[in-house]
Amino acid sequence: MTEFTEQDLSCDAFLGGRLHLFQPKKGYRAGVDPVFLAASVPARPGQRILELGCGAGAAILSLAARVPDLALSGVEIQPAYAALARRNAAHNGYVLDVVAGDLANLSAPLRDTQFDHVLANPPYFRGGAHSPALDSGRRKALGEETPLDWWFDTAARRLRPRGYLHMIQRVERLPEMISACFNRLGSLEVLPLAPRIGRAPDLVILRARKGGKADFRLHAPLILHAGTRHERDSESYRPEIQDVLRNGGALCWS
Repeated sequence: MTEFTEQDLSCDAFLGGRLHLFQPKKGYRAGVDPVFLAASVPARPGQRILELGCGAGAAILSLAARVPDLALSGVEIQPAYAALARRNAAHNGYVLDVVAGDLANLSAPLRDTQFDHVLANPPYFRGGAHSPALDSGRRKALGEETPLDWWFDTAARRLRPRGYLHMIQRVERLPEMISACFNRLGSLEVLPLAPRIGRAPDLVILRARKGGKADFRLHAPLILHAGTRHERDSESYRPEIQDVLRNGGALCWS
């Protein structure tokens, strides 16, 4: 699919209504994960930001809503989603330069640019490791076609010296992520995201620095929901998580 019709789309509120995104009614729809990714980035006004696999722009535009005056760029392999990301940026008053293409074969302007921060929310599942979605957009978003190692290689090449990569992924892929940083990125930090007290983390956010030499840091898990694993009636988010999701606040790395 090269474009969505108006009938294909809904316009959904993020960050308590500070951001409104057009998304397909059927197919891949952004949830809270890209918002958590954006909240993990300590960007400063004036910096250059690149998102690999930006989809409809949920992560990079959530970051823009928190930090003003960023230079925003994205790469998205699916032209229809790349067009949505451009539309969503304009709809919310931002400028986002989105290239529709493969991250392994970037356009010359991107290859000639270095970035302070690179964001990535790659497909969570290895190719063939899960039942594929019927919708092609959702299938590409969830099922890996480009090896995870290539995401790290592209990110490392596009980062300026001392720049940071931020990636959210399923916890079982953490060994691959750490291995992919070897000889590319250092100063690794991992923030696990756990549903509630007493539950194992499902997701991790990895932060790595180009040229970084600091020791590896495994942070205490960030607990998302109130209550314990036995209190299933408690689905409310903890106050600090509500601040991220409703107000666009930053995640605290303890």
